[in-house]
Amino acid sequence: MPGIWETHMNFSLRSRSFFKTLAVVLALALPAALAISSADARVGGGMSSGSRGSRTYSAPPSTTTAPGSASQFNRTYTQPGAGMNSAASAPARGGLFGRAGGFMGGLAAGFLGAGLLGMLFGGGLFGGLGGLSSILGLIIQIVLVVFVVRLAMSWWQRRHSPQAAYANADAGSGPQPNQRSALGGGLGGGLGSGLGGFGFGANANNAPLEIKPDDYEAFERLLGEIQAAWSNEDVAKLHTLATPEMVSYFEQDLAQNRARNVVNKVTNVKLLQGDLAEAWREGETDYATVALRFALTDKTLDRNSGTLVAGSEQPGEATEVWTFARRPNGGWELSAIQQTN
Repeated sequence: MPGIWETHMNFSLRSRSFFKTLAVVLALALPAALAISSADARVGGGMSSGSRGSRTYSAPPSTTTAPGSASQFNRTYTQPGAGMNSAASAPARGGLFGRAGGFMGGLAAGFLGAGLLGMLFGGGLFGGLGGLSSILGLIIQIVLVVFVVRLAMSWWQRRHSPQAAYANADAGSGPQPNQRSALGGGLGGGLGSGLGGFGFGANANNAPLEIKPDDYEAFERLLGEIQAAWSNEDVAKLHTLATPEMVSYFEQDLAQNRARNVVNKVTNVKLLQGDLAEAWREGETDYATVALRFALTDKTLDRNSGTLVAGSEQPGEATEVWTFARRPNGGWELSAIQQTN
């Protein structure tokens, strides 16, 4: 009998220990679950949605604001390969062993050519390289030819490549392409680093695009107006601020909120920091992808009683990568939202 009582007591102690551990885990997990629910409630649903033209399936460059990578799209109308160049856009290997006329490639071709000539004239594969002087002479000739060809190619590219434009209007002889230049000073006042951190990034696959201070102000304005229209469930207003594709996603998310009898309110939106990842033109459409870190108050309320369901009255922060598109005779529209990793 004592053995049975001992077993029962040990089981009870283990049970109490298990339930205590479970209670601690639930206590820690509940705030995290609420935080996740709150983060998923704001405009975009905490997912990566939309399109970036031919770069939809290419990750935007990392920036100071978003040093990590942007997640791939969960929702997009763009099909893989649509409007993209495959072999034409693949970068050619350069440098010492490059396919596009690197030194070692030309040297190997020269040796092979000399060997073939030797075979044609009866001297064997390496008959044309019988002496040391012949080898040195061949190397010198190849180096001279490669040098002249590379000079000619560089001159041709400089003559026919489009002039890069930079966000800084006073750049003068500023940075070279593919190098970001900071846009001096914050925009909108009181932003601290704010939009002063924006720069320029170019991709050789598409024509580079000049981004001006007015464009940065438009990006900041759209950030606030889109959040306000989302909170008011004003679909008509969203149609003037975002592409039809993005509005279709917003309508889906708003319908889900109505089905759950809740409404998401995003207020006190303020841009804290922003960087331009890249800007380019495809046909008649301009694109600009920017990383945005902004403050906001994100809360989800019961539609009838106004009771707080998720989120918090306290302000928080979010970092996302937004892409804007602009068509001829039109303004910038939100084309995509990507979450950061």
